[in-house]
Amino acid sequence: MRISKPSIPSLVLPALLCSAVSAPAQDGARPSIADEGAASLDRLEDAIARSQGEAARLSDPQLPRMDAPEDHRRAFEALRNRAPSPAMEQRARAAQARGEASLAAERERQAKALRQALGLEPGEEQAIARPARNFTAKGWVPVLFVSSSMPISTLRNYAAQLERVNGVMAFRGAPGGLRKMEPMARLTAQILRLDPGCEGPGCRMRAVQLIIDPIVFRQHSIAQVPALAMIPGDPTQAYCERDEDSPRARHVVTGDSALSGMFEAYARLGGKEEVSHAQALLVDR
Repeated sequence: MRISKPSIPSLVLPALLCSAVSAPAQDGARPSIADEGAASLDRLEDAIARSQGEAARLSDPQLPRMDAPEDHRRAFEALRNRAPSPAMEQRARAAQARGEASLAAERERQAKALRQALGLEPGEEQAIARPARNFTAKGWVPVLFVSSSMPISTLRNYAAQLERVNGVMAFRGAPGGLRKMEPMARLTAQILRLDPGCEGPGCRMRAVQLIIDPIVFRQHSIAQVPALAMIPGDPTQAYCERDEDSPRARHVVTGDSALSGMFEAYARLGGKEEVSHAQALLVDR
């Protein structure tokens, strides 16, 4: 059907009226969104202010006192009155013993590997070929007390003399502490190597036993080094396996002199019998 010209303006007019009405409605929605945003910010500020006020009113936490005598008394009474458990204590002691034995074995394994690497201890095949040194309970072993602070040349001279009499060189402790074995191993190599310039495991070493034994120092009241004592039995036994009642020398000689002079001074103190065999070895070789 044909649309007459007069009908077109009648259709355009309602559309213009609708657009005119909707535009004021959109402009009225914008202020309401802004108002809601401002209200939300006000509520957030109020919440933050309230939380800060509550935190200010809270008191600092109070830790319990540790110096109350009554608390100490109750704690020790509880320990004394606890039910004993022999089985648990036995298991704890056994576990401690196993741990100490395992730690000692591991330390010895590492120390042996270090000594072999530095040439301070022969390999297995060399150890089998070399006869072991035997100490008798009736014999006396010359033990020379020394310190790592002494000159290397002096320690080397004493090592050469001790080798002739099957003597032992004793240190109170290790340089750098017992937890660090490398400094002591290097010092031992410097003392015992026949050729000071030799390096490595193939170097020839003197047959002198070096020990680290603070107990033997304390037993003989060693306050000055070098010092000589004639100790019965085996002084090379590990100090952790001995006690304060282990055999000790009757006399101690101090003074920076040759080993022969120390033997003579020891004999004058009444130890002629103890040093007679060592003196004979020192003269014969």
